[in-house]
This record gives sequence, C-alpha cells and structure tokens, in this order.
Amino acid sequence: MGRRLGQHLLIRKSILDRIADAACSLESGAPPPLVIEIGPGKGALTESLLERAERVIAIELDAFFVHYLRQKFQDPIAQGRLSIVEGDILQTDLRPFGEAVIAGNLPYYITSPILEKIFNLGKWTRALFLVQREVAHRIAAEPGSRDFGFLSVHSQLASRPEILFEVPRSAFRPPPKVDSAVVRLVPRDALADFRLRDRAGFLEFASACFRQKRKTLRNNLAPAYGKEIVGALPEAARRAEQLGVAELVDLYRRLARPRAV
Repeated sequence: MGRRLGQHLLIRKSILDRIADAACSLESGAPPPLVIEIGPGKGALTESLLERAERVIAIELDAFFVHYLRQKFQDPIAQGRLSIVEGDILQTDLRPFGEAVIAGNLPYYITSPILEKIFNLGKWTRALFLVQREVAHRIAAEPGSRDFGFLSVHSQLASRPEILFEVPRSAFRPPPKVDSAVVRLVPRDALADFRLRDRAGFLEFASACFRQKRKTLRNNLAPAYGKEIVGALPEAARRAEQLGVAELVDLYRRLARPRAV
C-alpha cells in the first residue's frame, strides 16, 4: 500500500531482519512452511521473509505495488516460493491458505479491523505486526493501566501479546508522525484458558463495560442488566480497566444467562 492508502514503508534493513527473525524462528530451528504478509509495499520485508521461510503469500491492495512486486520477485514466484495476491486484506479469505505465520506493517487506520480478522481466523501459528506504538501498548496493556481497554481485552482473549521492540519514525519513508512498535501475538484458546464458550457474547459484554471508559461498571452495565442487579455486584464501583480478562469473564458469567457462558 502506498502513502495515499495510509502506509509508510519501513526501509531500515536491520529492523526488517529483526521482524523476519521473530516471525520465522521456531524452537525446532526449522523455518515456517508458510508466512502470510499483509501489505508488502515494495517488498522490503518480503525479501527478508523469503530468506527465512519456505513460502510467502503477500497480499497487496495497490495495483502499482502488485506489478512492482511481480517484476522484482520473478524468480521466487517462478519457483513457487512466493505468491502475490492483489486484494484488500479485509476482504481476502485467509482460511484456504491453512495455518500460517502472519506478518506485516499494518496501516494505522485499519489496525483494529485486521486484528479482529486474525482473531477470527481459527488456526494461525503467530503474528508479528508493526503498529503504531500507542496501539502496541494498548494491545499488551496490563489491567489497571491507562492503556488497558477493549482492544487489550480483545487481543488478550485471543492471544498472548508481547511488545518486542520499538521502531523510530526515521526508519520509514516517508516518515510517519508517530513512532511504531513490533508486537508478537501467540494464539490462545479462550475455552481452555478462560472456560469461555460464547466468545462473541463476551466481547459484546466487554464492549459495554468500556463504553464510557472513565465511568464505573455500575453506570456502564445498568442499561443492559438493571441498576439493582449491577449495583449488588462487588465490582460495581470499579472501572472496567481495573479488571483483567479472567475477572471480566467471571463477571460476564455471573450476569449472563446460563446458556451464554
């Protein structure tokens, strides 16, 4: 994606290699069979990924960059090691590709929808994303911090996020107005980890908990559950940001109908 589509291209080789190393390293030492790259642009990260992965599928919306990539990577394309898919990542069905590592420099304005898409994907090995630094801190935030919110809950319900390192704006062309960070997401099983069956129902509940972030759970949940029921909860006077994912799941379980847990 080009600048007009909201993406700034990472050009610093040392950082590109660090991202590719984190995406492709396995405890066994064997390279991942497949990496799906989101928004390759001119292929700087693609090049580093091809040095480490068996196969890469790069999904690019901008037709100019698609043509550029097909010219630049003629050999790995001919060898079957690289596939260029022209299309919008939000409209592309990733399930037929099978389980994969997912990596990319995410455009700031669609980071959350892309994360939601990955979390709904089913099988994926891990994800390495370059995102706006503030977004990375929100994804990995601890309960009780200012950054902890619905994005934190959504991300930590579906994965174990970790900020690997920060990336200065000078590493991009053109430079963005903000600094960035690389976050690693390792998938987790909400049913196994939180005994949660109704993921969609819980996320709707969590969204209501954070509807007005500075207000208490009593104020945010009373319209849905009633003042008396919510007011009787031990957590009623607390704000949602003060509860971790497991605590919010427990609260949801106590408020939800039996079939919705």
